[in-house]
Amino acid sequence: MFTLRPYHQPDFDREPLRCAPNARFETVQADGVAPDHFHAMSIYPEYIKVNGQWLLAEESRMDCVAVLQDGRIAVREFRTLRKGEQVLVGRTENGEEGIYLHANGFRGEESAKDVFAFRGSRSRETAYSQDYNELYELLRYERDHGKIVWVMGPAFAFDRDARQAMSRLIEGGYVHAILAGNALATHDLEAAYLGTALGQDIYTHVSQPNGHYNHLETINRVRRWGSVERFIREEHIDNGILYACEKCGVPYVLGGSIRDDGPLPPVYADVYAAQDAMRNQLRTATTVICMATMLHTIATGNMTPSYRVTADGTVRQVYFYCVDVSEFAVNKLADRGSLSARGIVTNVQDFAVLLQKGLGLA
Repeated sequence: MFTLRPYHQPDFDREPLRCAPNARFETVQADGVAPDHFHAMSIYPEYIKVNGQWLLAEESRMDCVAVLQDGRIAVREFRTLRKGEQVLVGRTENGEEGIYLHANGFRGEESAKDVFAFRGSRSRETAYSQDYNELYELLRYERDHGKIVWVMGPAFAFDRDARQAMSRLIEGGYVHAILAGNALATHDLEAAYLGTALGQDIYTHVSQPNGHYNHLETINRVRRWGSVERFIREEHIDNGILYACEKCGVPYVLGGSIRDDGPLPPVYADVYAAQDAMRNQLRTATTVICMATMLHTIATGNMTPSYRVTADGTVRQVYFYCVDVSEFAVNKLADRGSLSARGIVTNVQDFAVLLQKGLGLA
């Protein structure tokens, strides 16, 4: 039976936290510009001392700043700052400036490790059986007690079995939101509409005559109907990832890129509007699974803290998985500072099918 790892609050009655000063805030002088010596937030729980009380930044994200707002700590992007707001300043994190970063709040059993040991990193040689078993239990728990956000690249739309597996996961309640780009949605709808993805049959992977038109035909048809929902209804679409999302009421955010064809009507053309929409879904996420999309994965990793404060005030861990056939993509998050991510090096199409089977979804 899956149980969440308990969170251990800092002991504010011990030094150096007991006698720590109140944190300092300085006024924003121009929209979008933080004061000098601003404090940049991280993925970990950070406590700010205000009027003698340690306040937790409840919705943190890295590379942002803390704003004192109505007696609470709001974490904001630089671009959203407004003149007159109060921004946290200070570059230390041990309490001496009223700022404390609590990196080991979800500490587990510490085990002795040899200084020299083989296979310490995650690679294609790593055995992932235990990871899958833990993931099955986590997803069963989160289906009823949390929010599971999936970040997906277009690779799923190229294979019939992977599309079916993701559809079953959505219908089974294991998907609460999807973050993706124009490509995933386009090729998924192309597969449902014409049986191809980028002109290749989604089962045999054989290129079809004039198939390079198929994704453009699909985009154009969706734009003619004005929405994905109406396209699905009017064209009698009955399969696929977006079909399952529409049927089950699962939200999806499609962030555009400079190379997009079309794009589809729901795609965000403004990158910052897309970022805001993604973050709105991630604010309440408790498990995030990123698959075969390095740039969306890094963006999501930067926006996702290692913890979440629930409605009853409980601080709980956020689980973050990065799945890709490329070791570089899997390990890139650690290089970017998202140290709480768990990597699985595998073909994402096989990964989805294994999850479907492991969770008992027909």
